[in-house]
Amino acid sequence: MIQKLGIHVSISGGIHNSVSNAVNLGCTTFQIFSRSPRQWSAKDIGDSEVSTFKEKLKQSGIDSSSVIVHMPYLPNLSAPESEMYQKSIETLADEIFRCNLLGIPYLVIHLGSHLGKGEDHGKSQLINACSKSLNNYEKRRFQKNKVKILLENSAGQKNSIGSKIEQISEILEKLEPQNYGICLDTCHLYASGYDLSNESKSLELIDNIDSVLGLRNLKLFHINDSKGDLGSNLDRHYHIGLGKIGPTGFKTLINNKRLIHIPFIMETPIDSERGDAENMKYLKSLIN
Repeated sequence: MIQKLGIHVSISGGIHNSVSNAVNLGCTTFQIFSRSPRQWSAKDIGDSEVSTFKEKLKQSGIDSSSVIVHMPYLPNLSAPESEMYQKSIETLADEIFRCNLLGIPYLVIHLGSHLGKGEDHGKSQLINACSKSLNNYEKRRFQKNKVKILLENSAGQKNSIGSKIEQISEILEKLEPQNYGICLDTCHLYASGYDLSNESKSLELIDNIDSVLGLRNLKLFHINDSKGDLGSNLDRHYHIGLGKIGPTGFKTLINNKRLIHIPFIMETPIDSERGDAENMKYLKSLIN
């Protein structure tokens, strides 16, 4: 079985360009934004763009089941009732539509912040937002959703939802299982207190994930090193092997047979230290 290693790639010039960007980096999986991540508004995806994307993906050799869309940054699905909360629900419904249109099976969402209203209130708002978004999509589009929404763990910043896997499990249990799964970010795990810096701790974490969440629900790893210390709650991604996690933990994860079916996608910085190609080369060097 081919290991699924990839990068979050640009859609500049059209969503179809993401396929070429992924292929050029040697990806066997990749992630995109379907729109600008820092704007509420989005251009419609035309029929020609959809067909070009699907054709290029078919020719690329990358399995369509290995493509992921990430929600934009502005929505807060755990916020108290407000105009912004309603816009967040609408944006999620629109992203569900865009993923279905493109034939992309997974949509990653940040779980958001309760903004001081308390964890229980935030979780309730998140569950409501997810359910409403799916209902809005199916009612407006008159078609069944085929996209799984992946709940991503947070780094544990103030008022954030979902930094602990037990909390994500509680949320998942209250959602329809056929429509949801889990995305775990290694930087966020480390920042929220889960040590991944050595083999024994990494294996212990895999066991913990399996017992609390179920590996069957884990659909994606965001694989990023951490600039912040263990338990720092600092969401600062860094180059693979050069941060506080280091190479051993990543080597343990990507070579674990229990995780062989799961895509590993990097969201690492591009700077004078390394770019995407260098991080991909380094990650591949860790494969046994």
